[in-house]
Amino acid sequence: LFPPQEPQYKDISSLTLLRKTSELLRAKRCEVVNIDVTIIAQSPRLSPFIPEMRKRLSQALGVESAQVTVKATTTNGLGFVGREEGMAAQAVALVWRKWNARKLVEA
Repeated sequence: LFPPQEPQYKDISSLTLLRKTSELLRAKRCEVVNIDVTIIAQSPRLSPFIPEMRKRLSQALGVESAQVTVKATTTNGLGFVGREEGMAAQAVALVWRKWNARKLVEA
């Protein structure tokens, strides 16, 4: 959807990309049920920032903040994250598609 070699995506905010993705989902009659995000970092301590992260993600998706879970963990010193050479993130989204019952009956 957003090729990194395209100039219009250089240095673009990930929240902007998330908004665009949400719009594409809505155009396909889909909606986000919930999002679960895990941030993996040795440092800094992220817990003070989690409420704001949830708020911004929920706003970008057009959902309630209760539908967004963000948590942080470490690798207990293992790997590139443990050596503080970088961070990682994982996200899972449950997406529901609205079906048109009339079309199902007509088919």
